[in-house]
Amino acid sequence: MSPSTRTAAGRSGARAAAAAPDASGGFTHRQIVTILVGLMVAMFLAALDQTVVSTAIRTIADDLRGYDLQAWATTAFLITSTIATPLYGKLSDIYGRRPFYLFAIGVFVIGSVLCGIADTMYQLAAFRAVQGIGAGGLMSLALAIIGDIVPPRERSRYQGYFMAVFGTSSVLGPVIGGFFAGQGSLLGLDGWRWIFWINVPLGALAFVAVWRVLHLPHERRDHRIDWPGALALITFLVPLLIIAEQGRTWGWTSGRALTCYAVGAVGFALFVLAERAYGDEALLPLRLFRNRSFAVSGIGSVVMGAGMFGGLLLLPQYLQIVKGSSATVAGLQMIPLVAGIMTGAMSSGIAISRTGRYKVFPLIGIALMVIALLSMSVVVEADTSVWTLVPFMVLLGLGLGFNFQPVILAVQNAVSPREMGVATSSVTFFRQMGGTIGTAAFLSILFTRLPQDIGAEIESTVRTNPDLAPQFQQLGGGSPDLSDTSFIQELPAAVAQPFKAGFSDSMDAVFLIAACVVAVGFFVFLFLPQLALSTKSGIQARQEAGTPAEDDAAGQAVHAAGTAAPTSVPPPAGRPGDAPS
Repeated sequence: MSPSTRTAAGRSGARAAAAAPDASGGFTHRQIVTILVGLMVAMFLAALDQTVVSTAIRTIADDLRGYDLQAWATTAFLITSTIATPLYGKLSDIYGRRPFYLFAIGVFVIGSVLCGIADTMYQLAAFRAVQGIGAGGLMSLALAIIGDIVPPRERSRYQGYFMAVFGTSSVLGPVIGGFFAGQGSLLGLDGWRWIFWINVPLGALAFVAVWRVLHLPHERRDHRIDWPGALALITFLVPLLIIAEQGRTWGWTSGRALTCYAVGAVGFALFVLAERAYGDEALLPLRLFRNRSFAVSGIGSVVMGAGMFGGLLLLPQYLQIVKGSSATVAGLQMIPLVAGIMTGAMSSGIAISRTGRYKVFPLIGIALMVIALLSMSVVVEADTSVWTLVPFMVLLGLGLGFNFQPVILAVQNAVSPREMGVATSSVTFFRQMGGTIGTAAFLSILFTRLPQDIGAEIESTVRTNPDLAPQFQQLGGGSPDLSDTSFIQELPAAVAQPFKAGFSDSMDAVFLIAACVVAVGFFVFLFLPQLALSTKSGIQARQEAGTPAEDDAAGQAVHAAGTAAPTSVPPPAGRPGDAPS
């Protein structure tokens, strides 16, 4: 063999060694970090895109002459990404993670290209739906892949990097969105189109990285694909998500809303029947709900998703509407919250890897979130300084950081290693559903209260200063049109004050309700079992695993024993859930 041939062979072998596990299915830290980089770039795309578009959607709608249709661009993305999430999880369990992760990146990039050339809001909504199909797999499959290559005992350290990416995108999104939305033309294209075009090089980088470094062993299993369950899930979720996004505009008891309720109820019944008929091969095996860790985490994720989005949604609105910050500035003002998320995620990850205890973190996190939300319901006023909110933003962020990864870790550690994907994606799916429902509910409460609170503040101002009455009459008297709140920043200070005070009063009420919703999660997570964290990765555990039914039976025994066993840190365990802590 010539020296050049030996060199080429050596390089090829080095690449293979860097990408594949050893004979036992284990990965080195360097291999894990290499894979992690590709996953984080792809996840950054999905997380960034949500915040970027939400900042610029009004500019986009004005340019495409579709202001009254702008909500559908968000709704279409939400529908397809939510529905796709559990599908990715189940299919990747059967056929392997790599092809579906590459597919998700590819579809997301294609959707981004199409969004960048959209000429109407209808086209943009359709292309955002394509984007959503890809986005549905980027987050859930990334977490499942980490479960495949990292043992539960060490997993939370690496999952903390994902939270860092999520937090960074939350800050950069409004800044980037505000920058591009403010560019009339950039390189011959409308500035907002670069919001989508920027995904292309990033997506290509992520695709190449994943293609080169992600080579996970997978044993193909013959399965029926649960198409009836998938169709029933679509029938259930599409009307529910539509009414969650459009109900406030339509009216919650309007004819269209009632039709959505009815279709959704039929879809839910059909989904349950399909899942029972398909058993272990179901899209979401109902048997998983007998696993206490899965059931508690699923219910808790719905509650936490609702409360979480309540806080994350209202703070930027307060900063923009009451404090007059631009979307870009408001994004920068949210840095304390993002810093809290990153600190909570990283510190809890390190603590879990050292102690093996994860149950305490969701409980502490919820307590911090409740304190933050209750404090903001008292402190937030029209004249409150942004600096006054900083400690409460940090507390809210810490609480969120303490909740994200321990819940995912608990589920991954408790289910059959063969069902890691469907379990991970299901928890992500429940959190998305909770967030959607919470967002719809909190916005509905906010806009229901706003006319009353603003009207009361205007009446109080007019009694104190009757000379302002004509100006308020020009704005609609005690019932102004609030479909576009940008006019508030153009008003004289004395006239704007009751509008800002009314918004603050309404937001105080929603913060209080959000705190109550989050508090429910505390009592839910009290029932989360504290099990031993395995020292074997998902790949290693699958090599020793039995059938899902056998693993489930063993898991039930573990959960039963875990409720009575002491909670000391155990010695290294075997398969997930082998011994209670």
